[in-house]
Amino acid sequence: MNPLTLIIDQGTHATRALAFDTDGQVQASAHCPLALQRLSADRVEQDAAEIAVSLRQVITEVLADDVVRQAGIAQAGLASQRSSVAAWDRITGEPLAPLLSWQDRRAAAWLTQFEEYIPIIKEKTGLPLSPHYGASKLRWLLDHVPAVQQARQDGRLAFGPFASFLLAHLLRGQPFLVDHANANRTQLWHIDYRDWDPWLLDLFGIPGDLLPACRPIVHEYGLMALADVPVTAVNGDQNAAVYALGQPERGTAVINLGTGAFVLVSTGRRRIRHPALLSGLTASDTLAGEYTLEGTVNGAGSALSWAGEAWGISDISARLDEWLARPEEPPVFLNSIGGLGSPFWRPGPEPAIVGEGEPWQWVTAVAESILFLLQANLDEMRAAGVTISRLRVSGGLAQSGQLCQRLADLSGCVVYRPQETEATARGAAWLAAGRPSHWPELQPGQQFDPRSNKALMDRYWRFRELMGL
Repeated sequence: MNPLTLIIDQGTHATRALAFDTDGQVQASAHCPLALQRLSADRVEQDAAEIAVSLRQVITEVLADDVVRQAGIAQAGLASQRSSVAAWDRITGEPLAPLLSWQDRRAAAWLTQFEEYIPIIKEKTGLPLSPHYGASKLRWLLDHVPAVQQARQDGRLAFGPFASFLLAHLLRGQPFLVDHANANRTQLWHIDYRDWDPWLLDLFGIPGDLLPACRPIVHEYGLMALADVPVTAVNGDQNAAVYALGQPERGTAVINLGTGAFVLVSTGRRRIRHPALLSGLTASDTLAGEYTLEGTVNGAGSALSWAGEAWGISDISARLDEWLARPEEPPVFLNSIGGLGSPFWRPGPEPAIVGEGEPWQWVTAVAESILFLLQANLDEMRAAGVTISRLRVSGGLAQSGQLCQRLADLSGCVVYRPQETEATARGAAWLAAGRPSHWPELQPGQQFDPRSNKALMDRYWRFRELMGL
């Protein structure tokens, strides 16, 4: 067997390590679940030290696997949750505060003072002004955490995208680096110049010397601390998922249905500017970048979790397909869980059911609301002249065949669900391995063809009306 590619996939609910062969197939894996502290509707944290320990744990477990020991590891890559930030001691590597999650919106009120600069911020970063991104969270850490303030006075403070914290723990010598994709989600980084933007740093009051050095997504980052293995690619989780099957086909939008839901369309070397959608990079090297147009839905799996807790309904994931298959028409759910993402960018109404129904129908309405928010983004992309004829889905919610069929009916697109479910890790492996031309699907996935569904379309437009969209 040829040497393998090791990928660390650091997500909201788990840290995983996976070893891929040259066919893009998983030969070994390890998994460590993580806690999430939802302190309030706007405050969401994780324990950065717990995640650092999980990083070492899963890597050690995979390196000890018999198949891995026999084949060896040629290179490694990292994919991480985007828009989360951390602060730590540059000397010891110890966290100085909890990780502020990508779901965290605690600095939303502070951010409103910059609304007059929204067009400039959007042009420079490709992002709308939003508390989900890193700038306001980093400033909050500077303003409110004594340990962060003391470390800054002592010249020991390091802070930035969570990927930079992970790299400091992953690599020898604790280098202070970050990739382009995760740097982009701070809202402090110029997407065309591909570096920290002095005007943005000054606007938000973030000293540039406290931030990591920016490197391309595909880059020699250094050797792993736990093995003589070079890390050759670092990316955001959703960005990496675009490459799960290799270079994406023209006209294909990639949708990941996880805690949040994200739809990305590769636009190649051309950046498409859209007032309500995101621009980002899915890959970059020292010479060029590959742009993407992206829509984001904050309330996907998190909305179903909210429903389970709020309404006392258990086993939603196990029963979702059964409920979606029933013929009774569901009510409409006003899905503002986590605030409205693109293309609306506002808090939205209070979450609520509009219409009659039993609890299982409420859950069906929540599931449909995720699709409705995705469809609003697809509508915007098509209006911008982007051709979308096929949707490729991944993530935990994509395992619901009924949900995939509804997405096909609503969008009018063929929906393809690969047999391989490790979209983020597999895409990261493809980049880390040097973008090989041979990256096959060993087993075909399932295709869902669009059908006429007038009742679903009617609920979609009713949803938009009720949400004030």
